[in-house]
Amino acid sequence: MHFTKMHGIGNDYVYVDGSKEHIEDPGRLAQRISDRHFGIGSDGLILINPSSEADFEMEMYNADGSRGAMCGNGIRCVGKYVYDHGLTDKTEVRILTLSGIKTVALFPGEDGRIERARVDMGEPVLEPGRIPVKTSLIPGRSGKDEEKEPVIAAPCLIGGGTHSITCVSMGNPHCVTFTERDVYELNLEEIGPSFERSPLFPERVNTEFVNVLSRDHLRMRVYERGSGETWACGTGACAVAVAAVLNGLAERRVTVTLRGGDLLIEWDETTGHVFMTGPAEEVYQGDICL
Repeated sequence: MHFTKMHGIGNDYVYVDGSKEHIEDPGRLAQRISDRHFGIGSDGLILINPSSEADFEMEMYNADGSRGAMCGNGIRCVGKYVYDHGLTDKTEVRILTLSGIKTVALFPGEDGRIERARVDMGEPVLEPGRIPVKTSLIPGRSGKDEEKEPVIAAPCLIGGGTHSITCVSMGNPHCVTFTERDVYELNLEEIGPSFERSPLFPERVNTEFVNVLSRDHLRMRVYERGSGETWACGTGACAVAVAAVLNGLAERRVTVTLRGGDLLIEWDETTGHVFMTGPAEEVYQGDICL
C-alpha cells in the first residue's frame, strides 16, 4: 500500500488515496500503522476517497481504530494532498466528512505547493443533547434540559477533582476547562482518561486544558478520545475559541497555541461559522506491505 505521511502542526496522520488502494479493514489498519514502535507512527489513518456529494471524501480513523467524524488538522492536509498530487486544480475544495461537507480554501506557496489552508468549520453545537453531554449528572441540572441550555462554566466532579467545564461540538464532542496552572505542568496521561471515559460523555470526549494569555491569545493541550494526547487538534482549537468567547475571556478572533504550533481561529458573528487557518505539511511518502 502506498501512503503519504502528513501533519498539521504536529497532528500527524497516514494518508491513503482511496481511489487507488482498497483496504478491507481500515480500523484495524489504523491501529497497526499508528503504532510508533512497530508501525509507521501517527495519530491515525485518513483515506481520501471520491465523492458524489462533494469534491472528495475524508474517511478518518483514530489510532485505536475507532472512526472519527472530523479532524481540523487532517482536513487541511487532505486539501494539500489533493492539490499537490494533481487530483484537483481548485484552490477551494468541498470535502465530505461524517460531520458534513466542509469548504477548504487553499493557499499555494512560491513553489506552487500548498502551504496553509482555511477551513469553514461551520457553526458550533452547544445543545448538550447533540454534543452529547448527560446534564443529569451535572450538579444543579436535570436531564430534561439536555437539549436546550448550554453547558458553560459548569462545576463537575471528574477524576476525583472538581473542574469547571464548557462543552462544545465541532462535529465531534469537546470538553474545555480553563486553568490558571501552566498547562504544560499537567499530567495529561493521568487526567485525560478520566475525562474521556466520564459517564458525563456517553460517546467519550476530547478534552482541552487552556491558559488565557490575553484576549487574543490562548494556549492549550488536548487529550483526544481514541488517541491520547496529541500535539494539536484543529476542532479542539475551534472549541476552545468558542468556549473562551462564551466565558467572556477572549475576542472572536484569537491565536491558539498548541504543542505543535499556532492556529488562527475566527468565530464570525454574522454567520455564526468558525474558521480555522493553519499550515499543512507533507513529511514523506512510502510503501508498506499489508
